[in-house]
Amino acid sequence: MIKFLSLVGQLKRTKRSGWVLRGVNEPESVSDHMYRMAVMAMVCKDASSSLDRNRLKIFPHLIDVNMGQELIELFEEYEAQSSPEARYVKDLDRFDMILQAQHYEDEESNPGRLQEFFDSVEGKIQDKEIVRLADELTSNR
Repeated sequence: MIKFLSLVGQLKRTKRSGWVLRGVNEPESVSDHMYRMAVMAMVCKDASSSLDRNRLKIFPHLIDVNMGQELIELFEEYEAQSSPEARYVKDLDRFDMILQAQHYEDEESNPGRLQEFFDSVEGKIQDKEIVRLADELTSNR
């Protein structure tokens, strides 16, 4: 458990590579990203309201010895996009990316500099509520 928590702690210092590669000043950490993703998973309502909120684990609050296998299974499910919950979390992830890109553009007073991130999610977000949020964000650019 201590080793695992130490590894998780390193995420606070690990900068997200996409922002680093594009020269963003003071890019967010993986931990920063995970935190906002967790908050979005808690407060955003999926359009169908049919998702099992217990499966929207961005990262569990408490981890026991049996949790490791569950995390592996959830990660594999997310990577394969094999459940409605996995696809919803991917939509949240895509929205978070463009929200963060907008933040960096605003912070740097450089509109359009990170357009490639907006382009990369175009037409890929499926959940109606997240589509609405993404449309609101992009229409205000």
